[in-house]
Amino acid sequence: MNLTTRLGTIAAGAVAVAVVGVSALAFVLVREELYRQLDAQLASDARTVATEPERWIVQLPGPVPVPSRQRHGFDESDLGPRWQVLSPDGRPYAPALPVTDGALAVATGRAGRRIEIIHVDGAQLRMMTVPVSGGGAVQMAQPLEPVQHTLARLAALLAVGCLGGVALAALLGRSVARAGLAPIHQLTGAVERVTETGDLLTAIPVHGQDEVARLSRAFNRMLGALTESRAAQRALVEDAGHELRTPLTSLRTNIELLARAEQEPSSGRVLPPQDRARLMQDLQTQVVELTQLTNELVDLAREETSAELAESVDLADVVAAAVDRCRVRASVPIDVDVVSAGLVGRPAALERMVLNLLDNAAKWSPPGGRVRVRLRADGELIELTVADDGPGIDEADRPRVFERFYRAPAARSMPGSGLGLAIVAQTVAQHGGAVTAEGAPEGGALLRVLLPSNSSHFLIQEGGAF
Repeated sequence: MNLTTRLGTIAAGAVAVAVVGVSALAFVLVREELYRQLDAQLASDARTVATEPERWIVQLPGPVPVPSRQRHGFDESDLGPRWQVLSPDGRPYAPALPVTDGALAVATGRAGRRIEIIHVDGAQLRMMTVPVSGGGAVQMAQPLEPVQHTLARLAALLAVGCLGGVALAALLGRSVARAGLAPIHQLTGAVERVTETGDLLTAIPVHGQDEVARLSRAFNRMLGALTESRAAQRALVEDAGHELRTPLTSLRTNIELLARAEQEPSSGRVLPPQDRARLMQDLQTQVVELTQLTNELVDLAREETSAELAESVDLADVVAAAVDRCRVRASVPIDVDVVSAGLVGRPAALERMVLNLLDNAAKWSPPGGRVRVRLRADGELIELTVADDGPGIDEADRPRVFERFYRAPAARSMPGSGLGLAIVAQTVAQHGGAVTAEGAPEGGALLRVLLPSNSSHFLIQEGGAF
């Protein structure tokens, strides 16, 4: 069943239970009221006879007295259709009703009033036996057929009403469910169109302030996030393609030149040893740049989809590990001044962030320059600074140095891809911090990273990273 049918069925079922319950209760109440009225009538007639039983019987010689048809203004037709008076020993003065054990017990004084169902001449009667003062009893009976007929008609009417109510509830329930789920169907259709067309710019209509409207707004926000993610991916691919095209083109040109010189020795176009050495050096440099660019692209993608779990870490240990790695591949002295600074984060990502800061500072430090690393913890805030003795960063370029593939005009002659600081900014943002570029007091560049030591500041990353 679809959701509309299920809701209609549930509504019909709920109404059916309610209608059947109310109908059953009404039937029971009406039946009790009819029997109560019948018993009241029997009791009234029986008391009439029991008050002065001698007026309703005549003592005649013989074992079987004959009941009077009219005594002192009372007519037998005023009482129930069947009645009889019992003697103190339980004998009927004029047999008209069966003397049951209960009636005999009442007549002999062993029991009080009794109500019983009896059968006489194939008819079912309700009989009441009441004691008479001084001994004996009066039996009064009424046929149950009128009451049973009324109850049968009532049951039939209630059954028809229940069926009609359930059928009407099913129709109304389905209509109400269809109307109530119409916004869900519209939302589903809009999502399906987005899925089929891939058009993430299609906004889902939002109506009202109910749960469906909230869901629609959530879908629109999700589509917006997906649009931004797709745009970022497209920009990354385009920028990566652009950045990869230059070293690949240069590499291809140098390889073709070297290949032609090797394949045509008879033409006299043999490369001189010094040109060949220079060409091989260019190839090696381009391979290194291409490898570095590829590694940075991989690091950038890993930062976006990393599944590394967060854990408690001392940032001082992370900085020490990054410094050791940087000293292996850089000849610039590194001064380290750090203190213990605990936080919850991803150790590998943090080490890659610090290493990129150190590589950037080492690249710009002139011969004889130094890189200075300082780590301080102040309450819930951790500050990491990396400074160099290079030319510094122009103030106009500082807001953009953390963008992907951005390279300041002064840096375009230097090796690099423009991704190192972008990875730094991304990692810092994932840990709930901020990074800025400033001028160092010594005249070079100073990059300042601020991180919260409280893990509640961290962003929750998809894939279980945080």
